[in-house]
Amino acid sequence: MLQQILHDMYIDPELLAELNEEQKHILFYKMREEQIRRWTEREGKTPWEETPLRRKKSFALWLHGNDGEVWVWIMGEAPEDKPYEQISEELMAERARQQAQKEAEELWKQKEAEITKKFRDAMAKEKARILAEKWKIETEDRKAAKLMEEKIQEEFQDGERWKGEEAIYVLNYLFPIPAVRRSKAADEERSHRARWARDEYRRQSLRAIQKGKVAGLSNLFQGTSLSNDQETKLNIHTPSSPPQPMAAGPDKAWERPARPFSRQVIICWFKEEQLPRRAGFERNTNSIAPWFHGIISRQEAEELLMNKSEGAFLVRVSEKIWGYALSYRQQSGFKHFLVDASGDFYSFLGVDPNRHATLTDLIDFHKEEVITASGGEMILEPCGQMKNPPDYSPLF
Repeated sequence: MLQQILHDMYIDPELLAELNEEQKHILFYKMREEQIRRWTEREGKTPWEETPLRRKKSFALWLHGNDGEVWVWIMGEAPEDKPYEQISEELMAERARQQAQKEAEELWKQKEAEITKKFRDAMAKEKARILAEKWKIETEDRKAAKLMEEKIQEEFQDGERWKGEEAIYVLNYLFPIPAVRRSKAADEERSHRARWARDEYRRQSLRAIQKGKVAGLSNLFQGTSLSNDQETKLNIHTPSSPPQPMAAGPDKAWERPARPFSRQVIICWFKEEQLPRRAGFERNTNSIAPWFHGIISRQEAEELLMNKSEGAFLVRVSEKIWGYALSYRQQSGFKHFLVDASGDFYSFLGVDPNRHATLTDLIDFHKEEVITASGGEMILEPCGQMKNPPDYSPLF
C-alpha cells in the first residue's frame, strides 16, 4: 500500500482520515523523500541529503486544493507538529517496550515451567518415600510372622509346651494381621451383644410372667428354668395353663387367606376373629381405646403423630399381616412395630418374645416395659382420632 501511494504520489482522503498524526507525518516525510529522489534523478542536482531543506529539518509538500491552487504545508514548523527526531525516538521507545514485555512474558513462562517441574518432582519423591516406608513396614511384619511361625514349628518338633490350639492362639492373637485383629474384635462385640440381648429378653419375660400380663413364653425361652432362690426372689406365679383361644365367631364358612389382599378381607377378618377377642376395646368396658385406629397407612399414622411429643403412639390395623402395627413417635422421627395376631396371642414380630392374651394386655405391659432394650421405646401418650367419623368406623 505504501509503495502504491509513493508511486502515485496520491492518497485517498478517506484513507488519510483514518491515520493518526504521527502516521500522517511519516507518510508525508516518505512522499517528500520520493519527490526529492525523483527531482534529483531528473535534474542531476545535489542529493537531497545535502540540500538546505534537509539541514533545516523542514520539508515542503505541494498539494492542490479545491480551487486548483498549490497548497503548501511545511512539516515541522507548525506548533502542533512533532520533529522527525522525536517521532523516531518515540517509535524506538515503543519497540523497546514491546520487546521488553515479550522477554518478560517468556521469562515468566520459563520460571512457571521450572516451578511446575520442581513441584512434580517433589510429589513424586514424597510418593516414593511413602511407598518405601509402607513396603518396609510390611516386610518387617512378614519377617516377624515368619520368624514366629518357624519358632512355633521348632517347638512343635521338640514336643515342649506348645500345643496345636495354643500355637493357633499365638499366631492369631499375639501377632495377628490387622484385618484379623479387627475381625476378632467384631466377633467378640457381636457375641457380647447377643448374650446381652438374650439376658434382656429373659428378664422381660420373667417380669411379664410375674405381672401376669403374658400368655406364656415364646419358643426361644422354652426349657429355661430358675433355681428355688431365684423363684423366691422374683415371686413368680406361673399360670397353671395358658388361656384358651376364643371362638372366631358364629360364621364358620369364612376362611382366612394366607395373607391380606384387600381392605374388605381385612374388615371381614377383624369382625370374625378380632371383635370376639375385644381387640381395640378398653379393659372391662365397651369403649374403644383412644390409641386404636382403623386401616390407615404408615404415612397417615406419621401425620397424626407429627406434632406429638416423644412417647406418643397409636395402634392401626395392618395391611401386610394378620395383625396390627404400633406407630411410635421418637425424638428423631418415627418407628413402626408389627404385632402378630394370627394365632391365639398377640406379640411383636422379631423384637419381643412375650405373648399376650389380648391387644390391651400388650399395650398396658409396654407402658411399664420398653419395647426394645437397645431403643428404649416406652409408650406414654395415646394419639386419638382426628376425623369424624373415626377412621375405625368401617370395622364396627
